[in-house]
Amino acid sequence: MSGKFKRILYGGDYNPNQWGKEVWKEDMQIFRDARINSATINVFSWAKLQPSEDEYYFDELDEVVEMLSNENYDIVLATSTAALPAWMFKKYPEVARTDYQGRRHKFGQRHNACPNSVVYQKYASALVEKLAQRYAKNPHVTCWHINNEYGGECYCENCEKAFRVWLKKKYGTIEALNKAGNLEFWGHTVYEWDEIVLPNALGDGMEDGVNTAFAGLSVDYRRFNSDGLLTNFKMERDVIRRYNPDAVITTNLMGTYKGLDYFKWAKEMDIVSWDNYPSFDTPWSYIAMCHDLMRGLKGESFMLMEQTPSQQNWQAYNSLKRPGQMRAQSYQTIAHGADTIQFFQLRRSVGGCEKFHGAVIAHAGTENTRVFREVKQLGEELERLGTSTLGFVNESEVGVIFDWENYWALEYTSGPTVDLTYVDQIHRYYKYFYEKNIAVDMIPFDADFSRYKVIVAPVLYMVKEGMQEALEAFVKKGGVLITTYMSGIVGESDNVYLGGYPGPLRDMAGIWAEEIDALAPEQSNEVVFADGSRSRCRMVCDLMHLEQAEEIASYGTDFYAGTPAVTRNRYGSGTTYYIGTCMEEDGIAHVLDLAVADAGVTPVIADDIGLEVTCRKTEDSSYYFLMNFRDQAQEVPAELAGHTDMLTGETVKAGEQMAKFDVKIVKVNA
Repeated sequence: MSGKFKRILYGGDYNPNQWGKEVWKEDMQIFRDARINSATINVFSWAKLQPSEDEYYFDELDEVVEMLSNENYDIVLATSTAALPAWMFKKYPEVARTDYQGRRHKFGQRHNACPNSVVYQKYASALVEKLAQRYAKNPHVTCWHINNEYGGECYCENCEKAFRVWLKKKYGTIEALNKAGNLEFWGHTVYEWDEIVLPNALGDGMEDGVNTAFAGLSVDYRRFNSDGLLTNFKMERDVIRRYNPDAVITTNLMGTYKGLDYFKWAKEMDIVSWDNYPSFDTPWSYIAMCHDLMRGLKGESFMLMEQTPSQQNWQAYNSLKRPGQMRAQSYQTIAHGADTIQFFQLRRSVGGCEKFHGAVIAHAGTENTRVFREVKQLGEELERLGTSTLGFVNESEVGVIFDWENYWALEYTSGPTVDLTYVDQIHRYYKYFYEKNIAVDMIPFDADFSRYKVIVAPVLYMVKEGMQEALEAFVKKGGVLITTYMSGIVGESDNVYLGGYPGPLRDMAGIWAEEIDALAPEQSNEVVFADGSRSRCRMVCDLMHLEQAEEIASYGTDFYAGTPAVTRNRYGSGTTYYIGTCMEEDGIAHVLDLAVADAGVTPVIADDIGLEVTCRKTEDSSYYFLMNFRDQAQEVPAELAGHTDMLTGETVKAGEQMAKFDVKIVKVNA
């Protein structure tokens, strides 16, 4: 067994401070019945812990910690620094954030601190030290949860000054900054560091907050903001370390959240945790991709810090989870690498904007609910599973590059189309592998590519230092690279590589693109493959010239009909596929079928079935997670017949059917 915990943590956010103590005892009995063994506490308690600048109050938290310790809970202890107390705003208004439009905020909301405020840092650090002094040696405090869902930006004068310092450290000279930002454009040359202003609505940011006049500078601001918030995380982490060097420390991430470079953050975290809140129509493939991304941040198992047992409260349409859906979703999470299943929240709040967010204990206050029965069923099953899956690995032959700086830069670019969004493009390719039950690792641009047979790099718009050489080495040694339109366009300062697209990838791809056509939503073209099959394509079309590459498909219409749309280039011992247009799923599948065959990639399960099948392995066993997310019953893979379902203890039978949301965990010994 490996991993950070001695058992699967099963519980979630618990706020007994919102209730009278007579409720606490009742909660413990109800949670015990559901096999809950973990609670995340103290997430938003700063105002109670520190009612004034010089006064601290821990009596109630002491009681909560003692109660949970007596119940043998694994306590996830939060630091409460995500929402500042009112007295701090009143006495030190500079702690408040200034928004994109340049308005300084007052007390309210959460995530409301300027990350560069020394006042905030002083009091946050002091609070964490008090908590660490008091609880760091408690053996039931299994994990520390710093802040909560870090995110957002500040555009105050403190941040502006700090940004100038950050830029000076990065570029060294004002001349290097001007060159990197191409500030000669529009006469933006600066001669002193204090002439630099933040790229918000008052500067070079566009009013909508999406676009910018100088993408290089705006991408730098995103780097700076991500780094600044990370500095605050490390500040709190290091305080805890002084009192318990072995503490497991995390903060809850948010999947494909745009604002922070999570690969950079993961290097500073002991374990990755994240909050999974799909909407009623989120594809299961997208949820799986997010899990794989969270696992890929450190290449290790992760924590599910939050999900709802039933419904969200903050989306446009907050549908109930259908019977069995929460359980199946939880097992999908474990299948992709989770070692915990935690809910927000354990008891439904009586007021505030999250009072209708789902909970283990609803407003009715009883165990006699559908949701509670499902929570209990899952708790009993996880208890029986024990340590079977803890820390075990997911092996993959395919790596999909996900890069936050590409995310920022691609969506800042003015052209060719506003419809081109980074995460959607990544998901389009991930979905193919998901539906084929081919395991995928979501990887950073500087990963060890040699571990994979296939690297997929859609819309690799920004090719940074070292990336070209790493990809070339991978392909030359026999790897298969798949890349697409809008790749190899710019370097890390968002300046275009001259000499023809796809810039540094051109030699590998064996093509150059002369122009990029943008298609409006009502427009489309057609891709015609050599075997006569066809696929619609939309959004963008590269007008390409073959160099060393061979044509796999050509365009069917418009003045560039008959010119290459998809190509393949033998490069060293490997192959590069270049897809020049945004094809529909059948077209992507046509190309990826070729690439997968080229590379000799094998799916998790040989049978072509409608189940999601994922595998976590130990040295001597493989655990196959079978989940049916389709409306129709699906047959169990024939090759798993005769093996044991860990959830029921029964032998899997040939031809056995699984209804919607059914789950099996089948153990196969090596």
